Amino acid sequence: MPHPPTYDGNPQQLARWRPEHDAPPSIAVWEITLRCDLGCCHCGSRAARARPDELSTTEALDLVRQFADLGLKEVTLIGGEFYMRDDWDRIAAEINRCGMLCSIVTGARQMTAERVSRAVAAGVGKISISIDGLERTHDAIRGSKGSWKAATAAARRISDSGIDLSVNTQMNRLTMPELPAVADMLVDIGARSWMVILTAAMGRAADHPSLLLQPYHLLYLFPLLADIKREKLDPNGIAFFPGNNVGYFGPLAETLRYGSELGHMWGGCGAGDSTLGIEADGRIKGCPSLPTSDYVRGNIRERPLREIAAELKREKTEAPTQLWGFCQSCRYAARCKGGCTWTSHVLFGRPGNNPFCHFRALTMAEAGLVERLEPVAVAPGKPFDFGHCRIVEAPFGPDIESDPLIGMTKLSQVFGLNAGAAGLWSKQELSNTLEYRQSDKT
Repeated sequence: MPHPPTYDGNPQQLARWRPEHDAPPSIAVWEITLRCDLGCCHCGSRAARARPDELSTTEALDLVRQFADLGLKEVTLIGGEFYMRDDWDRIAAEINRCGMLCSIVTGARQMTAERVSRAVAAGVGKISISIDGLERTHDAIRGSKGSWKAATAAARRISDSGIDLSVNTQMNRLTMPELPAVADMLVDIGARSWMVILTAAMGRAADHPSLLLQPYHLLYLFPLLADIKREKLDPNGIAFFPGNNVGYFGPLAETLRYGSELGHMWGGCGAGDSTLGIEADGRIKGCPSLPTSDYVRGNIRERPLREIAAELKREKTEAPTQLWGFCQSCRYAARCKGGCTWTSHVLFGRPGNNPFCHFRALTMAEAGLVERLEPVAVAPGKPFDFGHCRIVEAPFGPDIESDPLIGMTKLSQVFGLNAGAAGLWSKQELSNTLEYRQSDKT
């Protein structure tokens, strides 16, 4: 692959540059069980109980070897909660034996010293722990009192073990003002990297539209993230990774994600191209977050992984996403391709128009407008489900600047306040989220 040229600021140059698309996927994100010991109010899969027919140990180990044969570089184990499956370390050890990096994402409510030792013995290379704000906020989001203390204690165990420690954080109305406080924690617990993800309107998050950010919040979120990276992360050598639904182009793109080389710039959703998603019963899709009913293309019990992966790759090149709305006429359309498929699909029932874009929010603001999302249909209450929203354009008026979320975010940015943001929800709403683990019937 030729070395990518330096970006000269011309969107047409972005459209002309193409990385190598014949390469196999580089990473698989594998839900090894849907069983979970938390009840997170943002969980897209509504994880609680195991799927009825999850892969056996023999089937799982065979799938690992198919990953290796396909040429994957990394396999990430997720859930549900990965350790709710007893043979997780056998799977991790086989991934390591086959020459691939094994990484893990965990809520860490029961990530004990014994489980950390098993991860070390299995050759796990990286573990990412979910930390969503300060204690009260995190516990409310995760649906379990004490989960923040458990997660931070597990983070220190992992850091001390020699496994690379990462932290991942959901960005929503509760966590946004607390992002500076989370960044301060990263140094204390020994994290080497931080990934932030916008909470998307799928699963339980679709049941709580008041939890979700509005597109215009990106006007305040992106400068906050840039300040955090410059003042808290870079001086401490902590790498910053915006998730694939945090985008895309605009004045802070190079600071937050890309660097100046075109090969580092956002090039469209990688689902089915650079990434595979695996459900615990063997179903394959291009990304683990995508809705099952619309995006599964086969099951490894019925077809070889290589065959399913090739079909996903063909779809990506032969039937590209049809852009619509703002994205259709955007100057970055040829490169961006509408951003994250998952985020757009769970809002509108189809991809190709993603309002969670900093460049888009800035363009609207320059015209004196903002976009709001209004729910028009509720989610049916099944794993990987979603409702339906519509976009409403409104004037950029005083009500935007007086939004209490924006006020709290500005205070935390200017003064470094570490006060909890959970006051943005009523006590009853917080209480309801804490009841999820007991009441979830999925």
